[in-house]
Amino acid sequence: MNRTEHIQAEVAIIGSGPAGLAAAIELRRQGIGPVLVIEREGQAGGIPRHCAHPPFGMREYQRILSGPAYARRNVEAALKAGVVLLLRHTVVSLEPGGLLQLASPDGPLQIHAQKVLIATGARETPRSARLLSGDRPVGVINTGALQNFLYVQHLKPFERPLIIGTELVSLSAVLSCRRAGIRPVAVLEANTRATARWPLSLFPRVLGIPMHFGAQLLAINGTGRVESAQVRMANGEVRTLDCDGVLLSGQFTPESSLVRQSHLQLDSGSDGPKIDQFGRCSDPAYFAAGNLLRPIETAGWSYREGRRIGGLMALALSGQLPDTHNALTLKYAAPIKLGVPARLVRGDVPGLQHIQLRVSQAVSGTLRVRAHGKDLWSQPVSALPERRLLIPLKALKLPEHIDQLDICIE
Repeated sequence: MNRTEHIQAEVAIIGSGPAGLAAAIELRRQGIGPVLVIEREGQAGGIPRHCAHPPFGMREYQRILSGPAYARRNVEAALKAGVVLLLRHTVVSLEPGGLLQLASPDGPLQIHAQKVLIATGARETPRSARLLSGDRPVGVINTGALQNFLYVQHLKPFERPLIIGTELVSLSAVLSCRRAGIRPVAVLEANTRATARWPLSLFPRVLGIPMHFGAQLLAINGTGRVESAQVRMANGEVRTLDCDGVLLSGQFTPESSLVRQSHLQLDSGSDGPKIDQFGRCSDPAYFAAGNLLRPIETAGWSYREGRRIGGLMALALSGQLPDTHNALTLKYAAPIKLGVPARLVRGDVPGLQHIQLRVSQAVSGTLRVRAHGKDLWSQPVSALPERRLLIPLKALKLPEHIDQLDICIE
């Protein structure tokens, strides 16, 4: 039986995507070490490794890079900064006080870190969770699998797929299909307008791909392989579209299985961990950053957020962050479906710049922050699902003797 190896570290980071590596680089820049980045795959870099399309890295490196090139730049910068990468290492459990249990190629491993950053990102909702009826043929995949097929395995999973969704990731899949010589038969969107912003939402049409809004995928048909799909159009007509694959895009959910199995508090709105404006979880040994917090943001946003939270972790290590007990809870009312952070801690140390919101439906009105029924801040807004809404934290003047802020759109 293998004996469990023990490692001590100042900081351990779970996940080597943009948020995790940016935090690691910032921590090393501030003289913190050792900093360990734990990655379950054989290569570091996160999801951008599988995204061959641009643009990545414009703010970080002042260049337009493909996803793999961007991931390589991040990994190279981390190694140059002295970050230790542990590849093919899987965190099995998060325990109080920064104790991590891992499975490694050499057997069980235990890491005890003063601070831990969870940056495990997000994943797309699979077919099983979308409750789609019909047959179970080969050819039903999500965009992450598509990128892996095309850019890692160099395989074409289909020739004429039906694409479901109009998020940014859906449009990147359209571009990937075009580069691979794959011709989608149509793009379906259940809502009455595209999720991605104009003019990106026009991209499929520019390539001659029909787009159907208010359309719902009813069933997938095929014996052995996808042969067609049944679709209800906006006018109620049910059509059968011939295709040899179905690409399910978007509907991201945080990769929060470790948090769910741990002692850390989970946010019911985002399904990620509850944090304050410094990125701290309910156990102050743990921090979180990136798309684990609210799916989904761009790689650049995740990188900048990771870098900021890395700096805040450095302050925490030197005892400069306010005490976690003096916190206000943030309560979000429908149609706001999630908000990050979940609580605010009083103090003079600046943390994240914004409260970030997502809505569950298209809405127009006034976004309000209230305490005891009185407005502290308000602003007219018009928002669509999956698009960020921001409340500047520096604009909030928090009165004494309150323990909750109410945030709503009226």
